[in-house]
Amino acid sequence: MIASESYSRSISRADFQYITGILHKHAGIRLADGKEALVASRLDKRIRALGLGGYSEYVRLLQDRAGEAELRQMVDLLTTNETFFFREEQHFEFLRREVLPGRRTGRTFRLWSAASSTGEEAYTAAMVLADALPAGTWEIVGTDISTRVVEGARTALYPIAAAEKIPRQLLRRFCLKGREEYEGLMTITRELRAKVQFHCMNLQEDVSHLGRFDVIMLRNVMIYFDVDTKRTLIGRLQEMLHPGGYLIIGSSESLNAIPSRLRMVQPSIYTADGEGRA
Repeated sequence: MIASESYSRSISRADFQYITGILHKHAGIRLADGKEALVASRLDKRIRALGLGGYSEYVRLLQDRAGEAELRQMVDLLTTNETFFFREEQHFEFLRREVLPGRRTGRTFRLWSAASSTGEEAYTAAMVLADALPAGTWEIVGTDISTRVVEGARTALYPIAAAEKIPRQLLRRFCLKGREEYEGLMTITRELRAKVQFHCMNLQEDVSHLGRFDVIMLRNVMIYFDVDTKRTLIGRLQEMLHPGGYLIIGSSESLNAIPSRLRMVQPSIYTADGEGRA
């Protein structure tokens, strides 16, 4: 039975600290004091669906061994997944004008969308690569901690309004307008979807098995991390770049005070110095 009158929307300080503490431990995301209303609103529906009486019962569920499966649900609900096609367009222009013309031939060009959310970033990059490179010479990997958004990215169904930011010539080549039961939606062509592989992965864990990349896009994610988490993450990601490869972060982000071997090319774009080019 779903609790109704006995249910309280308020969240105690102890419950807030526990929930945000395991979110930080598992996902590296730090929610400071003052975010109680955000946590409460995002978990409200889930707690009701579970038939629990409030946040204290939810915390007890998470503390129980059986609550391990619920942890991923919680992370899904508390992570922000705001994105859109050609967001921060200057990064894709840099990719087109500076990176691709100087790429090293003889190997597959690889790009990693490291917090791919619902897939718009990865598919935007795929449009740029498909427009500039021969077929069969490139691939894209998208990863996100949220199983929900990864499943959405694989489905590649978006509101028709999402097409507004896509240049018309790319829209005609790589996007399809939905009909009948898909009225009001758009999707990415099957050929382009086949070039992008999505996986559910946690950036706090070892993901070196993904291999090395010519470009890693890690945009608008580190704003949620503390300095220690950023330092550890950048230390691991720089090892996954080919010499001459690029790390692209959000325009409002910086690697100031984060020690690394990466050199800033322009604000929010860094290169892994070494012999050869990406």
